[in-house]
Amino acid sequence: MMYFLLRWQFSSDTAKKLVSNPQDRTGPARELIEGFGGKLQSYYFALGEYDGIGIVEMPDTVSATAASMLAASTGAFSRFETTQLVTAQEAEAAMKKAQAKSGVYKAPNA
Repeated sequence: MMYFLLRWQFSSDTAKKLVSNPQDRTGPARELIEGFGGKLQSYYFALGEYDGIGIVEMPDTVSATAASMLAASTGAFSRFETTQLVTAQEAEAAMKKAQAKSGVYKAPNA
């Protein structure tokens, strides 16, 4: 499974609807992610640039992209972002690969 960070900003219409009809959106988020074979790890409302964040496990990038596109297509969000996450172990493996190729890449200003 692969991990992804989801971040969103509600549209002003969605924010108005949530104020007039308060609700926990964890259930619908879980249904969306599970519908594409994934698992919702965390779901939070947030203060600041984003109104909410989620951490999800998905079987592949196609499933993560499809879930994100479906959510974004509803018009409920003014911004919806999906970022693939890399575990510390995966990052270490990447560092070792990069180390093995050290000196192969030359910067344009080299």
